[in-house]
Amino acid sequence: MAASWKPHEKQGRLSKRSDLPDTVFAYPKQRKEPMTNAAHVRNAVARFDQVDGVSDAERSTAFANIKKAAKHYGVDISEQDWKQLGRKPSTRRTKAMRKKAAAAGAATRKKRAGTRKKTAAKANPSR
Repeated sequence: MAASWKPHEKQGRLSKRSDLPDTVFAYPKQRKEPMTNAAHVRNAVARFDQVDGVSDAERSTAFANIKKAAKHYGVDISEQDWKQLGRKPSTRRTKAMRKKAAAAGAATRKKRAGTRKKTAAKANPSR
């Protein structure tokens, strides 16, 4: 696939993400993974397998865009094909493990919320 990425040289604070042109995104149709500097390019590589709702052709275009941006910003990429980055996150965690971790996280958040309420009540006692 041909790359559609073009460097975006305008620096400074943008008011909205919508101010960026489509050409700075790895996935221009979906406007996912903006690449305006080297850190964004590395992030796009790291999150490549986490993007949902895209076809293999779109992944191929995105990889071409990432390679072009990486070359422009001086980022080394060892992968030669997008398939080396994958389609799905490879966390090696089963569905049951993820569910257990989510429940533990929810319990921790609930516990912390209760602790904060008690601490706030002690700090501001009613008269």
